Amino acid sequence: MFDAKTDGPVTAQSYAADQHASNSSLYESKKQPKSCRDPIFALLFYANLAAIAAVVVKYGSGVFEQNQVDEGGDGNDSNSEVPDMVGFLYAALAASGISAGLSALMLVVMMAIPNILIKVALLFNVVLTGLVVLYSASTGNFAAAIFGGIFFLMFCCYAYMVWSRIPFATANLVTGTTAIRSNCGVTLVGYIMVAAAFAWSALWIIAFIGVQDKIMVCETVDGQKTCSDPNYIILFFMLVSYYFTHQVLKNTVHVTVAGVVGTWWFSPDENSFCGGNVFGSLLRALTSSFGSICFGSLIVAILQAIRALINVAKENDDIGSTLACCLDCLIGCLESIMEYFNKWAFVYVGLYGYGFMEAGKSVITLFKDRGWEAVIADDLVGMVLTMLSFVVGLLTGGICLFFEAQTTWFDEFKYDAEGEGIEKQVKIMVFIIGLIVGLVMCSILMGSIDSAVSSVIVLFAEGPAEFEENYPELSRQMRDAYAIAHPGYE
Repeated sequence: MFDAKTDGPVTAQSYAADQHASNSSLYESKKQPKSCRDPIFALLFYANLAAIAAVVVKYGSGVFEQNQVDEGGDGNDSNSEVPDMVGFLYAALAASGISAGLSALMLVVMMAIPNILIKVALLFNVVLTGLVVLYSASTGNFAAAIFGGIFFLMFCCYAYMVWSRIPFATANLVTGTTAIRSNCGVTLVGYIMVAAAFAWSALWIIAFIGVQDKIMVCETVDGQKTCSDPNYIILFFMLVSYYFTHQVLKNTVHVTVAGVVGTWWFSPDENSFCGGNVFGSLLRALTSSFGSICFGSLIVAILQAIRALINVAKENDDIGSTLACCLDCLIGCLESIMEYFNKWAFVYVGLYGYGFMEAGKSVITLFKDRGWEAVIADDLVGMVLTMLSFVVGLLTGGICLFFEAQTTWFDEFKYDAEGEGIEKQVKIMVFIIGLIVGLVMCSILMGSIDSAVSSVIVLFAEGPAEFEENYPELSRQMRDAYAIAHPGYE
């Protein structure tokens, strides 16, 4: 860790000097004036929503058309009634409640044994690839065994190289979860955005089907139905629209969490479950910083749409497999780089209200000047959060199977139209519902923690003196852990 003024190592003396060097808070001095940043991109987002709504109004009505039984018929269609799906609705609601409780439990577990969880997550990949190698070799699939062995060695090398950084990742995780726990209301923002994402997906699907019905020409020749190739220009803009909105919703949560953690860091007296700290950060994300969020989100959305378009062209044989693979790899790399850039740039957007480009330059300069490139390359915390999300998903799916066995919710689905038992298929469906709901619900909380940890890393480099003054115990843990990960610095 380096001193902000001298670019030298931070010692106990320099820490003490920093704490009394100025009465003005770094947070207040770097905070940007209240004004809309990158407004043109916010207008593009609103135009995107308006365009999809207009398409739904103009072309979406046909999606809801249903084949009706002739009122003058003899009633022979009465046996075609669709079974009541309320049982699966009950399962989804039960899974939501269960996963919410399990997610809260996982937060407690992370606070209790973060060091152990990081080690387990790190070793899990090593053990899993080792088992794949053994299984492949035992079944005579030596090609898979060789590839698995390569990945096994890579994971072993990675674990060896980052093992010394586990204490610092642990300290980051503890600090991030402490900030979220002090402002738990911020997790509600994540749940609201997920509900908005589901609603947007439904609206977009209606618009997409309506557009496809208008532009696709299908003919039946010799009993085989063939359709014309899609209009790639329209498809591209539809895909950009879909990904753009989802990226905006996700990044709004990220920026909101960053703002909440910033207030927690510099102004601990403002912490509350769902008070002005959370509401103020969300309001800034949806107003003055919304254009910046849309700016970064649009770039990623365009790259995602291009990848999807390449896959569609490949499926339609409009592009060669080799070329499609190369393009997909290239665009995928650019997408990953851009998402990584956004992750840190949006921290600055949430903390200080910078515009998107200015935020990106500032955070990269910060890490580059202070030698933190290796720190942000470590994704140890992300591995733990992903692992816990899957654990909650599996547990939720298992509990839903218990409900399936103990209730009468699914009795109507035990047999198909011919009277044959399909209980196994019902169990699989119930488990998948629980798995998906549990995974999504837990991922929201874990995503908030991931954003908090990213903010903590930036703030630890930016404002160590304020951290030491407001949270001396957490500051000591972070500094000691950093010294272990980077022995050259105190």
